[in-house]
Amino acid sequence: MSILGFIKGELLEIIEWTDDSRDTLSYRYPDDDKEIKNGAQLIVRESQQVQFVAAGQYADLFNPGKHTLKTENIPILSTILGWKYGFNSPFKCDVYFLNTRLFTGNKWGTSNPVMMRDADFGIVRLRAFGTYDFRIVDAPKFLKEVAGTDQNFRLDEFADTMRSRIVSVFTDALATAKVPALDVASRYGELGEALLPVINPAMTSKYGIEITAFVLENVSVPPEVEKAIDARSSMGAVGNLNDYVKFQMGTSMANGSDGGAAGGAAQMAIGFGMAQEMMRSMQGNTAAAPAAGAATATAGGLDVLTPEQAAATLGVSVEDVMAAIAAGDLKARKIGSATRIAKAALEEFLRG
Repeated sequence: MSILGFIKGELLEIIEWTDDSRDTLSYRYPDDDKEIKNGAQLIVRESQQVQFVAAGQYADLFNPGKHTLKTENIPILSTILGWKYGFNSPFKCDVYFLNTRLFTGNKWGTSNPVMMRDADFGIVRLRAFGTYDFRIVDAPKFLKEVAGTDQNFRLDEFADTMRSRIVSVFTDALATAKVPALDVASRYGELGEALLPVINPAMTSKYGIEITAFVLENVSVPPEVEKAIDARSSMGAVGNLNDYVKFQMGTSMANGSDGGAAGGAAQMAIGFGMAQEMMRSMQGNTAAAPAAGAATATAGGLDVLTPEQAAATLGVSVEDVMAAIAAGDLKARKIGSATRIAKAALEEFLRG
């Protein structure tokens, strides 16, 4: 080999990168101790950006196209390397290719429940998972905060690195957006779109990426909150309490034990008694006598009920009553292990 051929082999004249992997985010061009020739050609393909790094500093950034490396189009690199009046000799610096295409279908999820303050239920624990699409929009920030100096930074490394960060930003965004737990559990599509403007500023400023689509596939709440949501939905669907009580009593008589005609007549009387009592309560008639079968206790002139008595009065289950208490709709007091409900509070609850 001639001396000219040897020197030519030690200089980089064309710098380009073709990616067939489809999962590479950034790629550091291997120099193998070769130097870049003055006037070398840099080829940047579509969906690529090239970042020059010299002396540990981020220099010029190149977008798609064919670029000739001269002082005129690498001003930052020229300043870092001290080329005040141009240069003619070869030079060395790190060249990073970044894949700026859209990466879709990346999974995220909460490994532990996320604590959320809710206006309806107080502190609620949520679990969530879904997918997101992203692209690199700030090459220096992405290299500094995510990829580092890896020669070949791939998507699987990114997924492991970013999963906890996505969850952290999602938690902050959820708190900022103040979305009620009832909406989180029922409006996945709208919530994902609503969270994008909150999530993206943090992701771009911290990691140099843009989330183009954020999808919630599932959000789950603890069983007790699910029961409260179901109870609230049931109460909203009841509508006319008088008709609902009659329906409940009719169902109870149809499914009850065989008691003969006398037993059926007694149950019917109880049902009508309850319905009449609730109608009187809603009309503000506090002087009416208590319904049959729903005995109250009197303490200092205050009529109180147990949850069981309240459930019998309303013709619903004890669990429904407790759910209404937990949701704050029905006022009650807990004394020791016992729960007591003032009759006035029950009347107020029935009036809405």
